[in-house]
Amino acid sequence: MTEWKDGIAKITLPTPFPVGDVNVYLLKGERLTLVDAGPKTEAAWESLTAQLRELNLRPEDIDQVILTHDHPDHTGLLDFFSDTLEVYGHPLNERWIHPTENFLQECSHFFKSLFHKSGLPLEFMNVLENHKNMLKYSCNRSLTGTLTEGMRPPGLSEWRVLETPGHAQSQVAYYREKDGIMLGGDLILAHISPNPLLEPPVPGESMRPKPQQQHNHSMQKLLSYPIQMVYTGHGKEVFQLEELVKQRLVSQHDRAMKVNKWLKESELTVFEICQRLFPSVYKRELFLTLSETIGQLDYLSSIGEIISRDTQPMLFLAK
Repeated sequence: MTEWKDGIAKITLPTPFPVGDVNVYLLKGERLTLVDAGPKTEAAWESLTAQLRELNLRPEDIDQVILTHDHPDHTGLLDFFSDTLEVYGHPLNERWIHPTENFLQECSHFFKSLFHKSGLPLEFMNVLENHKNMLKYSCNRSLTGTLTEGMRPPGLSEWRVLETPGHAQSQVAYYREKDGIMLGGDLILAHISPNPLLEPPVPGESMRPKPQQQHNHSMQKLLSYPIQMVYTGHGKEVFQLEELVKQRLVSQHDRAMKVNKWLKESELTVFEICQRLFPSVYKRELFLTLSETIGQLDYLSSIGEIISRDTQPMLFLAK
């Protein structure tokens, strides 16, 4: 049964993705606000409208949507709402939720080049098509306005924006100071560690982001706030935030050091490391596992443990 608790109603929607259900949230404020929107499927829309009815609401009663990040499971259902619905989020949502042909071509070129350097065999290059297919569950509409660090969303004077990139370049969290409640999107999840996903360079930059390092920094940033509980993008709420953040940072470091040990024994490509890290799932979830693998290599490079040899494909070795 969907119900209000401290001005927040949690709504869980089905997705077609391996991660399973996604959580979106209704907030009472000066404006009735939906945080995230679910994937663009009839099943998600039917579930959303049914749960709104339990609150004696209709989709038309929602005044605005604010986004935690741009991924299809959090944005696609925007296309089912009226064109007049206002949508707010970080500026870097725009290129994904309202993509131009130029941006899609830029993505294709970026990933082809990166995967070639990673030593991906030709028979696995369909990962690009699989990534493109995910976007069919996304939306095609623009932001009404943007939200960045320290801002308060329209009609939500109790909530403040925290920029938390890593899982996505556009990711933000929403923090309510009066009771330490945070809406965290996919920054921190109780049951799994979110993937730091690869993206092309952000506008105005020539180098690609390093999402694992960003993700670590964003998790550490949360420890500067007296957060009592996190409503998450998937699964259950997080109550012991500091303990979980520290656990995740240790686990990530340990995984990276496993890779470092392999590189002390022999030079390896990204793809060879990916196969070792994820032997049972790399074929099925190649984009996610390559993102994770490159994230571990970025981390090892940042702490001075490894270097890369500029060959085709690129080879990595321990110092």
